[in-house]
Amino acid sequence: MSLAGKWVSQAIFGSIHSSQLIYNTCWEDPRLDRQALKIKKSDNILMITSAGCNALDYALDNPNHIYAVDLNPRQNALLDLKIAGIRNLDFETFFQIFGKGRLENFAQVYRYQLRSEIPESSRRFWDRNTDYFNAAAWRPSFYYRGTSGFIARITSHYIHLNSLQFAMSEMFSAKTLEDQKKIYEREIQDRLFSKALNWLFSRENLFVFLGVPKSQYEQVEGQYKGGMLQFCRDSIEAICTKLPLSDNYFWWLYLQGGYSLNRCPEYLKQENFKKLQAGLVDKITTHTSSLHEFMQKSDQPISKFVLLDHMDWLAASQNRVLQAEWQGILKHAEKNPVKAIWRSASAKTDFVNRVPVKVQGRDRQVGDIVSYEEALAAGLHKQDRVHTYGSFSIANIDLH
Repeated sequence: MSLAGKWVSQAIFGSIHSSQLIYNTCWEDPRLDRQALKIKKSDNILMITSAGCNALDYALDNPNHIYAVDLNPRQNALLDLKIAGIRNLDFETFFQIFGKGRLENFAQVYRYQLRSEIPESSRRFWDRNTDYFNAAAWRPSFYYRGTSGFIARITSHYIHLNSLQFAMSEMFSAKTLEDQKKIYEREIQDRLFSKALNWLFSRENLFVFLGVPKSQYEQVEGQYKGGMLQFCRDSIEAICTKLPLSDNYFWWLYLQGGYSLNRCPEYLKQENFKKLQAGLVDKITTHTSSLHEFMQKSDQPISKFVLLDHMDWLAASQNRVLQAEWQGILKHAEKNPVKAIWRSASAKTDFVNRVPVKVQGRDRQVGDIVSYEEALAAGLHKQDRVHTYGSFSIANIDLH
């Protein structure tokens, strides 16, 4: 890409992330996270909010507290709305909003049952955007809102234009993995990867709308044979041929624009909704800040860190921020053993090991004081229902 093209890509990314809701759902599989984290009742978890789904999922393991932190206040506004909904709505209404992604009288429900229950900053966002849950021709669901939702809607439209919706539904309903693979190879594969889709997958600016920064895009381009286009093709084929789709609510959402009762995140299941409503949801608080700023200002003990693909974001041009973040993590490791998990577009995240830090007054690198659960991480990564990352890392830090 030319220098001008790179500047345009960075400018678009900065503009979108400073003014838009990016993620309307989480794209990290919490089933793997909970196995990796082994959440205990004494744990305080610091995580990036994203769409808030996974914070609610972790809360089901009854930790002491979850601090959901995000630089984008719109992401926190979404989690604040979900928390208010759990506290104040019946399950049927809540599922209609966040399961189906639409509710005819959402503006009235918001005004009389939710508005007073959310923080003022989040209230200002939803005062302007109650139409997000209206059913419209182009956007019949909330899950077609936000920048990632825009791409989801294009994807859904593409599937319908190519008459793939029936074969896709049949594949999701297959009884065995072998049947699923046959449907994909016989009815979907050749029709899905058209010249138009291949061209789209080779455009860097498409991934800006999905929240993929330039540094992460370049990691894939530089490390993966065939670049981002081949990475996407291989990921889709793995999802369709190597992993059962029967409970894959992530990709079902892109296909349908909403969840079903038997294919949805854990917080949208009635029995879990009741557990959250009974008090588990009160363990979550939202904070608009960067992670290292939160750690600088807070003395709260943290034992578990969920960093999403955040390491990739900081890898290229913000090493001082990455260093400050890890210094904050190590501060908490001085008080208790710490576990951190993260994902990366790269097959390996050696750059994390090279981050310089100070440990008890000595100059060290992160790799010197971190031990990785490599076998567990590799095994869980193979089971990832999203399957759009190159690696999964589970790191333990114990400075005692």
